[in-house]
Amino acid sequence: MHIPVLLREVLEGLQVRPGGVYIDATVGGGGHAAAILERSAPDGRLLGIDRDPEVLERARERLRPFGERAILVHGSYAELRRIAVRYDFLEVDGILFDLGLSSWQLSDPHRGFSFQIEGPLDMRYDPGHGIPAAEIVNRWPEKQLAEVIRRYGEERFARRIARAIVRNRPIRTTTELAELIARVVGRGREDQHPATRTFLALRIAVNEELQALEQALPQAVSLLRPGGRLAVIAFHSLEDRIVKTFFQRESRDCLCPPQVPVCTCGHRATLRLVTRKPIRPSEEEVQINPRARSARLRIAERLEDPTRIVRGVLGR
Repeated sequence: MHIPVLLREVLEGLQVRPGGVYIDATVGGGGHAAAILERSAPDGRLLGIDRDPEVLERARERLRPFGERAILVHGSYAELRRIAVRYDFLEVDGILFDLGLSSWQLSDPHRGFSFQIEGPLDMRYDPGHGIPAAEIVNRWPEKQLAEVIRRYGEERFARRIARAIVRNRPIRTTTELAELIARVVGRGREDQHPATRTFLALRIAVNEELQALEQALPQAVSLLRPGGRLAVIAFHSLEDRIVKTFFQRESRDCLCPPQVPVCTCGHRATLRLVTRKPIRPSEEEVQINPRARSARLRIAERLEDPTRIVRGVLGR
């Protein structure tokens, strides 16, 4: 059963209202989308986008009762504006990004996302597009492999892991890779499998997740009406850092260095920060849904007047 993370906080943060127009850029299992459609009834509309065709079909089933109010599209949020323009979702009231994996993706052994279930080294959100993780694991040079694991997984044993991978090629399954990493670095923390960071790094690299997020955020802002809101749920520090940096930059009227006496950059704020610090799930939610543990929600609002500095940030 798909349980949407931080659902109440998302609905309140987006200020979902009857008749509103919304985009779920990562519709997944449709949990957030269904709640948005329920609260925006009777005539609110939602555009749902996902790269994973299998997950999108699950969302289609879940959202079928909402009829034509829900439009679902197979695609990447890196092309958010193109998709939104095609389906006439402009000047929208709210946009949501939930950057986590669904439980279905993790539990399907054929997708290769989990190190706890034996399966092929794939990890692609869209199995028909891009290179699988096996290509990186078995073909990339040791130095390049180590850099991916270090940069995207923030793994301090990246060089050691990359060296072991190269020496033990070919590696064909998820469990084979996970067991190799465990032998190389040991068990370490009791609450985290030693392969966690490497699998995260490979998934990010395979799907070009950080690049897609950097491309999507400015597009999302351009699609919001004045007063519309953008909500992003991140699950690891690299994603959250990108969102935080973007929100902070777009909430400032000048990006010139402090030592410059007069603004020369011409930048004007497009957002007002709604949350100064990320909203985290409650202990109760984590008990019900352990996958929510690392979730961080940030929210910003499109400015009415981009030339005006807006103060009054809500601290969380």
